[in-house]
Amino acid sequence: MKPDSKDIFFVAVQFFLFGLFFFNLNSLNFGVSDVLQLIGSVVFVIGMLIVFLSVLRLNRNLSAFPTPKKDGNLIETGLYKYIRHPIYTGIVAAALGFSVYSGSGFRLIVTLLLLILFYFKSKYEEQKLIEVFSDYKAYMKRTGRFLPKL
Repeated sequence: MKPDSKDIFFVAVQFFLFGLFFFNLNSLNFGVSDVLQLIGSVVFVIGMLIVFLSVLRLNRNLSAFPTPKKDGNLIETGLYKYIRHPIYTGIVAAALGFSVYSGSGFRLIVTLLLLILFYFKSKYEEQKLIEVFSDYKAYMKRTGRFLPKL
């Protein structure tokens, strides 16, 4: 399937927020203890590991666009066995970890905006996935959107 205007909008906003993340407004910085820096570092590394493992699992199915690839497959193994959107989870975790590590209130705000974007992007993406994969609704019942179901 070819990306449409909504796909392009979501990806453009996503990359705009990624770029914004690398700026910092010092007026929103906060003090960070050594313990908080350690926690931030651990959360960052875990987030990056989640992204890395998820990208490897998707392999040729990977696309920045919400619309699934024409010849794509529904991946239900690896982290996808538990979470429908582990790349989004990993990106938000890594951004949160780095924001805490660096003591940046501005980056925390951008992280929150990324989470909101990924919520709406994933809802749109799931509409597309339901159209393409007949068993996607059953998959949704078994797995959490960003975190495993308890």
